[in-house]
Amino acid sequence: MTPLRIDNKTARQLWLSSQGLGTQPTGQLDVMGMIKQLGFVQLDSIQVVSRAHHHILWSRNQNYREPMLNRLLAQDRAIFEHFTHDASVIPMEFLPMWQRQFRRKKAQLDRSGWLKNLPDQASRDEIKNRIRAEGALSTHAFDSKITGPKEMWSRPPHKIALDYMWYCGDLATCHRINFNKYYNLPERVFPKAFHDERLPDHEQVDWLCRGALERMGFGAPGDVQRYWDAVGTQDVRAWIDQSASDLQPVEIQSADGTWITGVALPDIEARIAALQPVTSRLRILNPFDPVIRDRNRLGRLFGFEYRVEMFVPAAKRIWGYYVFPILEGHRFVGRIEIKADRKSSVLNVLKFWPEDGVRWPASRHEKLAAELDRMRRFVGLEKVAWAA
Repeated sequence: MTPLRIDNKTARQLWLSSQGLGTQPTGQLDVMGMIKQLGFVQLDSIQVVSRAHHHILWSRNQNYREPMLNRLLAQDRAIFEHFTHDASVIPMEFLPMWQRQFRRKKAQLDRSGWLKNLPDQASRDEIKNRIRAEGALSTHAFDSKITGPKEMWSRPPHKIALDYMWYCGDLATCHRINFNKYYNLPERVFPKAFHDERLPDHEQVDWLCRGALERMGFGAPGDVQRYWDAVGTQDVRAWIDQSASDLQPVEIQSADGTWITGVALPDIEARIAALQPVTSRLRILNPFDPVIRDRNRLGRLFGFEYRVEMFVPAAKRIWGYYVFPILEGHRFVGRIEIKADRKSSVLNVLKFWPEDGVRWPASRHEKLAAELDRMRRFVGLEKVAWAA
């Protein structure tokens, strides 16, 4: 089949539209619809302004407010927590397609050195029996201590056991309080119909690969693998080979003018024909936004080089601790370091960098000021202040 050529501007627009960033972030709010469109939303504990999961959803509809997500988890049981490339919330109806990932994460952990301090099976059973008898418990309900020298990411034995069982699907998150995870037995959290359904592995792989392409529009094999990070590279390549008659080969133009090969679903030409120009709205995106997360795809499509530097020593940071990309239309036009001072009720702008070659006339500064003001209201602060 002759590859379909997708120029860079079209590729950017298709990717942004597929990710819910093609239209104005206004109108009727459908939080579950946004999560299903993305497939997952990454969770993160860092709250420089708003935690990543809340910011990601707010970027797509600014009527979103923070309590809405936990309600879907704790009350409606409409989403569950597990691991994509990182801890994420996932639509509950996707649970049957996630059984392989529970086994996959267990196998990965069993091969790793992470388990050297894992409590034995009897100790893990004791933890589960406490949860069975007492109900949902957080790590604070246990009191085992770290022994030996403390290292970065060191955790007490009970926390290692809880996380291990969570990765394996032997425990599930039922709710969070102040971002602290509460663990429960999966049969108490997962609806029975979803929990009991078993699909062959090849059907789960097929669903994950097709689901990734549906949410990306197009992708090289590595893009497909990294989308959920729930299948391996060889799984993706084998799936592409087996599904070749039902996929459209494509060539995608990169920001530097080069072309790479990839695949898309059969409806790709119809999707491109139906594309509307992306909104010119200026957005401050979260560093963990799915459009930002895959740095290879980000750099290739937008020519935007970005890295998260919160774990980089201060002296080695290029930009700053928590720097937000600025998207306008289908271009990244700058980056900004902002921080919420909740005690003083101020959203502080610490630093701002225009992208090389991007002019910032007064009109663009006005759009940035409007977005900062919207973000201020989102997190309940009284004013925006720029550092002198």
